Amino acid sequence: MSNTILATLRDEFADLNDPEQFTRVALRLTVATLLGAVVGYERERHGKTAGLRTHMLVALGVALVIVSAEQSGVTPSDMTRVLQGLFAGIGFLGAGAILKLDEQERVKGLTTAASIWATAAIAAAAGLGREATAVLATILTYVILAVLLRLEQRMERDIPADEATSGKGPPG
Repeated sequence: MSNTILATLRDEFADLNDPEQFTRVALRLTVATLLGAVVGYERERHGKTAGLRTHMLVALGVALVIVSAEQSGVTPSDMTRVLQGLFAGIGFLGAGAILKLDEQERVKGLTTAASIWATAAIAAAAGLGREATAVLATILTYVILAVLLRLEQRMERDIPADEATSGKGPPG
């Protein structure tokens, strides 16, 4: 009986017994998590509720689902269904980050929701073994969140106070 239990345990933990497979899985999960940390760090720096840990967990979770599906022998056509399910779920998570502030239809958290969605896409690329694409997308995401924020803030300073409060920007 104990031999049966040991054999069963060995079989259940055999998904990473090959050094090549272990390295591939470890690399994909680690890259996804680290890239999620880059986006999360930027959000954390700006005091957003979905920051470093949230983005890292989203990235790890997405990459894990994809890697596990690949290990289970999911066909490329079935992988599209896996991705559809992941992104539907991520949409619900992002929706939780969005708040309607008042009757004027102002919302808060839309950029954070978009960053969660982008992090999921980055992690999906890493999980599928497209690490270079994931790194490039992370750089672009960081530029959009950090660099363009500064540009937006400069533009807001350049808008006269009466235009900013009326909700109307410069013509054009």
